[in-house]
Amino acid sequence: MPVRHNRPISSFIMFALSVGLSVLLLGFAVRASAQQPPLGPLPQALYEVLKVTPEEADGLLDTVDANWNPRIIPMVLDSIYLSRSALVSLRMLRLLDKHTGQAIGVDLQQWYKWMWQQDIPMHPEYPAFKSRIYGLVDPEFAGYFSPQRTMKIRLDEVVWGGVRQDGIPPLHNPEMIPAEKATYLADDNVIFGLAVNGDVRAYPKRILAWHEMFTDTIGGTTVAGVYCTLCGAMIVYESTLDGVKHELGTSGFLYRSNKLMYDKATQSLWSTLGGEAVIGPLAEKGIRLKRGSVVTTTWGEWRKRHPQTQVLSLNTGHQRDYSEGKAYQDYFSTDELMFQVPERDGRLANKAEIVGLVFAQAADKPLAIAADYLKTRPVHHDSVNDLTFVVLTDSSGANRVYQSDAVTFTAFDGKHTATDSEGNQWTLTEDTLSAGNGQQLPRLPAHRAFWFGWYAAYPHTRLVN
Repeated sequence: MPVRHNRPISSFIMFALSVGLSVLLLGFAVRASAQQPPLGPLPQALYEVLKVTPEEADGLLDTVDANWNPRIIPMVLDSIYLSRSALVSLRMLRLLDKHTGQAIGVDLQQWYKWMWQQDIPMHPEYPAFKSRIYGLVDPEFAGYFSPQRTMKIRLDEVVWGGVRQDGIPPLHNPEMIPAEKATYLADDNVIFGLAVNGDVRAYPKRILAWHEMFTDTIGGTTVAGVYCTLCGAMIVYESTLDGVKHELGTSGFLYRSNKLMYDKATQSLWSTLGGEAVIGPLAEKGIRLKRGSVVTTTWGEWRKRHPQTQVLSLNTGHQRDYSEGKAYQDYFSTDELMFQVPERDGRLANKAEIVGLVFAQAADKPLAIAADYLKTRPVHHDSVNDLTFVVLTDSSGANRVYQSDAVTFTAFDGKHTATDSEGNQWTLTEDTLSAGNGQQLPRLPAHRAFWFGWYAAYPHTRLVN
């Protein structure tokens, strides 16, 4: 089963080789499109370029050259992305140089970045074109894009990640085992821990990096745990909303280096970081899934806190090298990106970890707090609008966020006890902070992410560092 190439792509030549390999692995084949309405001359020419010999492509590209329209730039880049001919791709890149006045050359990733920084009105046939060309890769892709579909994001920023629908296979109702049977885990291995209605689970990063998603029922609640390896975010969502269970999977596409999910019922595309449908029938309904609490910590620390925890078994039904740090090893070892984003912010390194917070009460005011900042401040108070909260960071560096109301905390022992300004002691659990007098403060959803990915999704974010 193919997976994304886990090395930075710095030039078109390397990019073309890697995409070409993915296309071959996916069985890239020309399929008849008689059931689809015809495209206009320019979109049709760029579509046909993918199906003909380099010699035949020359005539088609002459037509594109003679009838150039800036609104076809996204189509040209998509055609270059999927082209199996370096000669044809180079000819299209020269057309971009000629008609835009840029001198970007063969670096396709920089062309995408330049395009996303321009205000290019969408060509009315771009959705149909995108449906047509990506339907060549996987027939399921054709259903994602059409002129009738609501779009809350720029369509030209939706980029193929190199795999088919569910080509990075999610784990559905995966096998869990007791902690004592998880002999494959070392104490320093990174896990994502969650507890739902007393049902305590650990999901090792070394496994989820190969699958990027699990769906399950935990503590009687249907959930989807989504791990975007590229943007470093592990988020848990309640997947049943208003009585409707949304069966989510991996779309194969990215938005700003952020994994896009899809739901099986409508083939709508969903933002991983936002938990909302952004393209398709559900996008117009304003659906947003409820976030759950998850903590990134070590297996040793989690097991000390929760000796009765269940943990993901190696028996996933798939053959992978689940060794610690094996998946995406090259990607995680550098600060380079695999896929371009429109803008970056140099206040932190691209892959510096932050704790990201977006509260339902103030969805327009995202907040990022640098993980390194919190390591030296085990107690950090903050607020968004009228919501006050405290971030407690334990001895392993794991962060948990609790509503604080009018309580001011002054100390945290890094284990189970926080002390407030009046000397009262509070007990930390995965759900609440509890005082001896019975007062409780609820846990609030938060998760780790790479700074570049968070900023790409929330360029208006506030940063604490």
